[in-house]
Amino acid sequence: MILRQLYDAVSSTYTYLLADEKTRQAILIDPVFEQSRRDLALLQELNLALKIVADTHAHADHITAAWLLKQKTGCRIASSAAIAASHVDLPLQHGDEFGVNNIILQVRSTPGHTNGCTTYVLADLSMAFTGDTLLIRGCGRSDFQQGDPAQLYRSITEQIFTLPDDCAIYPAHDYHGRTRSSVAEEKAFNPRVGGGANERDFVQYMKAMQLPHPKKIDAALPANMRSGMPEDGHLPDEPDWADIRTTFAGIAEVEPEWVIQNQPSVTILDVREDDEQEERLEPLNNALSIPLSELRQRIAEVPRDRPVVTLCRSGKRSSLAVSMLKEAGHDKVANIHGGVLRWRSS
Repeated sequence: MILRQLYDAVSSTYTYLLADEKTRQAILIDPVFEQSRRDLALLQELNLALKIVADTHAHADHITAAWLLKQKTGCRIASSAAIAASHVDLPLQHGDEFGVNNIILQVRSTPGHTNGCTTYVLADLSMAFTGDTLLIRGCGRSDFQQGDPAQLYRSITEQIFTLPDDCAIYPAHDYHGRTRSSVAEEKAFNPRVGGGANERDFVQYMKAMQLPHPKKIDAALPANMRSGMPEDGHLPDEPDWADIRTTFAGIAEVEPEWVIQNQPSVTILDVREDDEQEERLEPLNNALSIPLSELRQRIAEVPRDRPVVTLCRSGKRSSLAVSMLKEAGHDKVANIHGGVLRWRSS
């Protein structure tokens, strides 16, 4: 199984990619709206087909990318039926199973943080994706949005702590850079619910906490009840000046074929060194040559009246040129995918 743990720094949210190595079918758990380009780029680079997006609960600190990813890939949306969110294809109940070829997740209802909190457990009980129910050395708060500390205690102790001790815990958030834990660790060391704490200990602890109101709750909750669909029902604007693909590294790229067909409408910036440009590229006839080593000093020479596409031998140096141009205020800029090597094979 392919497993990737992805991070959104703004909300401290983890998104999990699970995929079958043979069939290349994939599941995304707790995707973030603003990170959809990143997630789509990773799926493309790993040659994966997204089949299911699953949210562990109705998030209060970020908007899910479930609806957006459904529009982009045709995947199905899964979440707890208790949430009653719109656009959901798989309304999940406690005890259900769902997944893709060779990757099956068991559904365990774990309310207490919210009514719709769900933990997804891999069929062999080796991994649990606990959402906000159980965090690493912590747990979700229970002071708003149907929170109930007694119910949360029972969810953790009866549905998660009953898993095998070596079951890996993957939470929806961590605010200190911790990536995973285990059932045994949390039973022993979780300061709220571990180390022999009983229900009264836990409830008193949770009631004594004083936490700030989630900053994005007023926008996030209504949007997440629509599975992340914007209020106007429209997809976010995409760059319309070129057929752009954004890589997992965050670089905007265009294919050589697009550049060949659209040469008059763009500035082609060749950042190879002078001694690399002996062989002429056909049908390239209007490139501006500024070696990467000189680009910062000569960046004012790059025209601003047209979009800029950057070129080098392999597409690596020219991707750095994209960053330099953006820092200098160019907003319509992209790298030519694969550089001269790919250009010649086009």
